[in-house]
Amino acid sequence: MQTKLASWARDTDLGNEADAILRRCVHCGFCTATCPTYQVLGDELDSPRGRIYLIKQVLEGAEPTQSTQQHLDRCLTCRNCETTCPSGVEYGHLVDIGRKIVDERVPRSWGDRTKRTILRKAMMSPLFAPAMRVGQAVRGLLPESLKRKVPERRDAGALPQVAGHARQVLMLAGCVQPAMMPTIDAATIRVLDAVGIGARIAPGAGCCGAVSFHLDAQDAALEQMRANVDAWWPLVQDGKVEAIVMNASGCGAMVKEYAHHLRHDPAYAQKAADIVALVKDVAEIVAPHAEQLRSRLPAGGRAAFHPPCTLQHWQGLRPLSEQLLADLGFELQPFADKHLCCGSAGAYSVLNPEIALQLRDRKLSAISAGGPDVILSANIGCIGHLQSGTDTPVRHWIEVVDERLRSAAG
Repeated sequence: MQTKLASWARDTDLGNEADAILRRCVHCGFCTATCPTYQVLGDELDSPRGRIYLIKQVLEGAEPTQSTQQHLDRCLTCRNCETTCPSGVEYGHLVDIGRKIVDERVPRSWGDRTKRTILRKAMMSPLFAPAMRVGQAVRGLLPESLKRKVPERRDAGALPQVAGHARQVLMLAGCVQPAMMPTIDAATIRVLDAVGIGARIAPGAGCCGAVSFHLDAQDAALEQMRANVDAWWPLVQDGKVEAIVMNASGCGAMVKEYAHHLRHDPAYAQKAADIVALVKDVAEIVAPHAEQLRSRLPAGGRAAFHPPCTLQHWQGLRPLSEQLLADLGFELQPFADKHLCCGSAGAYSVLNPEIALQLRDRKLSAISAGGPDVILSANIGCIGHLQSGTDTPVRHWIEVVDERLRSAAG
């Protein structure tokens, strides 16, 4: 693709990065075949190729409009198009640049701006956990729109003493997962303990930054990234941990991009690169111990594994995750269009509920054809979103492995 950037974009960091990405695009259109929003809306401007044209026009001097902003907002950032693209177009990074530039030039309405600010701050507020507990206590009385966002509460259970393990890893504290689904972190700690690995959370670590980054607050997200690097760095520098383990693939995808986002920060660029080298999805840590765990597990049931976009398209870990589940005895049921997004996409399902619900229902319809006893996934957002549309249990796979280990132990 030929480009001629406007003077304000030429020779800037963002302009140079965007220009390099744009020049890889050959207009082939393969991306439209795997874009969830294009499949739902049928509008070229709601496809990766269409959004690339919009971003190119802005960088070349065209004035963006609210329509431009809306088409970029509708992108799920699933990166399915990157998996499909034969030219290696880094669409995810390009749409980040496009959104930042457009948001600086197109003021949002007061209502839209307020909704995004409240959503972003609420998810990271210390009041989120008590509010969630109240919501779970009165869940049956909530309107359906709110009930979809409030999972049923489950007891996290007792945690083992893990300080004595020779092998130690860090976990991300996160923002909403400890309050919404504390069983995921607890199950992770217990399963890692079962294979001789101690897991702990570093004081000072918090939200990975994804929520802020995708809600018009990229500078705030960078500060959250730096705070996590600062929290982890002393333990990483001393060699006290062998990995930073992620059990939410959305967080893992974001943390694995810290080196990219902080590459121009001289105080953090190298630290971020060293941190990223240690980041592992929990499946990457458990997989070498599959045979050891399998010998202790009862026979698995029929399960469908929904691979989150942040696991399969951002991190390329779908094959490893599915092989691990098969090795652990799950009877994985195939279903159509595994590559497509379920519609959760962080805050997307709140801001674009109609599209999100259409994608959820498509996904659940495909999964239900196999008649699974349980739907497994690897990201809290997908789990909650899918559960809101089905009576079939939707769980993080680490929770189910933990439950089977505990039941086997009596």
